[in-house]
Amino acid sequence: MKYDLMLIGPATRDINIDYTGQEVREIGGAVFFCAYAAAAASANLFASVKIHPDDTDVLDAFHLDSDHIAVLPAQCTTLMQNTYFTADRERRKAECLAQSDAITPDQIPDVDCGLYHLAGLLYGDFPNELIPALSKKGKVSADIQGFLRHNENGLMNFHDWKDKLTYLPYFDFLKTDAAEAEILTGLTDRRAAAKQLYEWGAKEILISHNSEMLVYDGKDYYTCPVKARNLSGRTGRGDTTFGAYLAKRMMGVSIPAALLFATAAVSLKMETPGPLQGPEQAVLDYIKEFYA
Repeated sequence: MKYDLMLIGPATRDINIDYTGQEVREIGGAVFFCAYAAAAASANLFASVKIHPDDTDVLDAFHLDSDHIAVLPAQCTTLMQNTYFTADRERRKAECLAQSDAITPDQIPDVDCGLYHLAGLLYGDFPNELIPALSKKGKVSADIQGFLRHNENGLMNFHDWKDKLTYLPYFDFLKTDAAEAEILTGLTDRRAAAKQLYEWGAKEILISHNSEMLVYDGKDYYTCPVKARNLSGRTGRGDTTFGAYLAKRMMGVSIPAALLFATAAVSLKMETPGPLQGPEQAVLDYIKEFYA
């Protein structure tokens, strides 16, 4: 079977503490939120999930048929704690209480996919040699947080990726948020940052922001506004956007149409905690109501 895309990365156990002190324990991780978004886009997806083999409840939370998902055995499942200081969840403290070991090329299942997406959380999730190895199988994409965000004694600190000029040219698609784009390029203007990342070799760049999503393909800039009516489901914003976007792009959808679907999907998702729920029609209905 040919899959549109393979999502690769560690799933997590998350402890989320809101600004009132209320604690909720959930399944999370970029690969988790991406999977729900890609499924809502009606993509034929495969998920390669890095967890401890005993954590079957984490695997079950993906709600994927057994032939669409594989466990990449880890010494431990990543454990994250997010403490939010404001109601809109824009200010938070992220801590890593446990980090799984790296995903190596030999662990990637022999599955035919059009795109291999590195849905990482932390520096060390993916060794550099995994990137060219995947490029021999198909297109490659990445969420840059997996190369910038370092676990330093449990605290999440961002540092520039020293190997970026070597490996950015391997990425057919690249996702950053506005802050990560500035760390990579030194530029505060999102359009200028996207242009610089393209000149360094990434072929199609999506930069997320709380007000809009932006895509640059080396020729044109495309933007779409976020229209969420509340931000109770802020966690997983960028992952949901990129999961939906990649799915649509790999299904042959144009950049503006894929961006519209992805931004509507994340706007809908942010109104409810947890991953994006519902079928593709729920996103299409949201587009009809709020993007007409």
